[in-house]
Amino acid sequence: MWSICKKELRQFFSSLTGYLAIGVFLLLMGLFLFIFPDTSIFDFGFATMDKFFELAPWILLLLVPAITMRSFSDEFKSGTYELLKTKPLTFGQIIGGKYAASFIVALLALLPSLLYVLTIKILIVKGSIDSGGIAGSYVGLMMLVAVFTAIGICCSTLTNNAVVGFLISAVACFIFYNGFQAVSQIASFKGNADYYIEQAGISNHYRSMSRGLIEVKDVVYFVVVTVLFLLITRRQLMKKW
Repeated sequence: MWSICKKELRQFFSSLTGYLAIGVFLLLMGLFLFIFPDTSIFDFGFATMDKFFELAPWILLLLVPAITMRSFSDEFKSGTYELLKTKPLTFGQIIGGKYAASFIVALLALLPSLLYVLTIKILIVKGSIDSGGIAGSYVGLMMLVAVFTAIGICCSTLTNNAVVGFLISAVACFIFYNGFQAVSQIASFKGNADYYIEQAGISNHYRSMSRGLIEVKDVVYFVVVTVLFLLITRRQLMKKW
């Protein structure tokens, strides 16, 4: 598993693609947090990272699929997937290695955002920043990245074209993040099935954790959805084996 993980990490950072993806994420978040007037924390007037945790999922909808889109699609396209069949590796080790590598890269993209927290602390004139709430919100963001990564890995098994894999993954992430909530707002579901439809989506659970409130039901949801997509990935690979 770890040999696959290290190989994936080397491939990702051997070109500008990896650095560019991370750089674009940090640039966009910096612009939204400190430059653009409608979302700038300077205009907001409070020492808070709420805007970051509100905007980050929408950018991760594109960043994570960009990280995962080549995971299996390139293997199928180049024929190297056939070589994996000759290695003494199980499906779990192959999927686990690729998942771990993509998850690590996504976390590395989030890591420099801690500088935003430091910047806000430095800029505070009066009062203090809610460190406990921010720590809980980062846990929620990590859970979100875990699910998006599993979705991206799964979608990359559906095609041998990385760009198509990216598009499918981005759409799937959007549907799971916001689609269920949007459907729950339909008038015919109001007061009936709207609660259950909303609970099936990611955004409701993420919003709860982004407020610094970590509940068992939300953690269980993220774990279950992540495992579900990894199991679907395994099934897809078994069909191609």
